[in-house]
Amino acid sequence: MATSLDKYRDIFDKKAFCHLATVGRDGRPQVTPVWCDFDGTHVRINTARGRVKDKNLKANPVVVEMTEKGADEHIDALAKKYMGKDKYPNRRPGEVRVIAKIKPESVQAMG
Repeated sequence: MATSLDKYRDIFDKKAFCHLATVGRDGRPQVTPVWCDFDGTHVRINTARGRVKDKNLKANPVVVEMTEKGADEHIDALAKKYMGKDKYPNRRPGEVRVIAKIKPESVQAMG
């Protein structure tokens, strides 16, 4: 997999969005554009506990790991990448951030 992804890895250095597709309890799909990065093994997205993405990912795990460890620093790094801000400005009081790590299994390109 790494060899295939290496060809497209530079996209994670840009302000490109990932589109995360999950399935809700009612069976309906939910697709959300999300900030993302790549740690060399996993595509990583960041969300907050209790949000729809978090609930759907817990109900239908399609990620390798969900962790709170380093999640605050991760959302700040994504805010720097996407907004040019040192701290994520939309944090809510009491919000608990979580990183979802996704292991790419295949890569497809158009064109």
